[in-house]
Amino acid sequence: MLKETLKIVRPQQWTKNLFVFLPLFFDKHLFEVEYLLPAIVVFVAFCAAASSIYCLNDIIDVESDRVHVLKRERPVASGRVSKRTACFIMFLCAAVSALAVMVGDFALGGGCLKIALIILAYFFMNVAYCFGLKNKAIVDIFIIATGFVLRVLAGGFATGIWLSQWIILMTFLLALFLALAKRRDDVVLFQETGTKARENVDTYNIPFLNAAISIVGSVTLVCYIMYTMSPEVTERFGSQHLYLTSGFVLAAIMRYIQITFVNGDSGSPTKILLRDLFIQLCIIGWIVSFGIIIYL
Repeated sequence: MLKETLKIVRPQQWTKNLFVFLPLFFDKHLFEVEYLLPAIVVFVAFCAAASSIYCLNDIIDVESDRVHVLKRERPVASGRVSKRTACFIMFLCAAVSALAVMVGDFALGGGCLKIALIILAYFFMNVAYCFGLKNKAIVDIFIIATGFVLRVLAGGFATGIWLSQWIILMTFLLALFLALAKRRDDVVLFQETGTKARENVDTYNIPFLNAAISIVGSVTLVCYIMYTMSPEVTERFGSQHLYLTSGFVLAAIMRYIQITFVNGDSGSPTKILLRDLFIQLCIIGWIVSFGIIIYL
């Protein structure tokens, strides 16, 4: 039962919530306890809120998941976890998220109202997504991308770190890029097996998604290069060499496009991140090089 409970809350998806730590990294406070503690509180709150949404989604989509080649193995769709149990886990996760915010507010001496509002916005936006917006083409991927922006904003508000418009824009574009690649995988699955991963899969097609992925990927890279070379950033970090990290970003984007277009395997960005050695090395290389430039 514990194993199935872990599956329904999808802990592997919690890696998305690491975006709350981005403000700390870019503001050179990643290793300072007074900044880490509120960020960890926000991380826990987002993990619990996201897990409650995953439970809700599995309950709503139980019938369509049962005819899906992969999703039919999900705990609720397979019958290993009942809808009633899934509902209990959903409310429990939502309560844990609220508790994390309240504990954080008490422990940190207040100031968590903005965090609570952001998490509430994230929660209700995703409830709307589960109940119908996920079937609206374009709207669905914009909601996903907005969720990542909310994570970054929460991390910034929790730590009192000012967020550059570049960080917000690049977060949105990167998340949009990944969401488009995931939709492409859904379309490929539909064309090959006739299985609809979601109701709006026939409102997308491969030529449109290929073009959109290429455009958003290119814009993301250009924005990153402009960010590293902007006077504001070079003055803030006291270095004109941040542009050197662009190679890792370019390599990672190209590899992801290769996985998407050539391998046809972009259904889960989290799984790709956890299993693709090339992308992992690009991320490590970027973190190390960027960190050396701004921290040393």
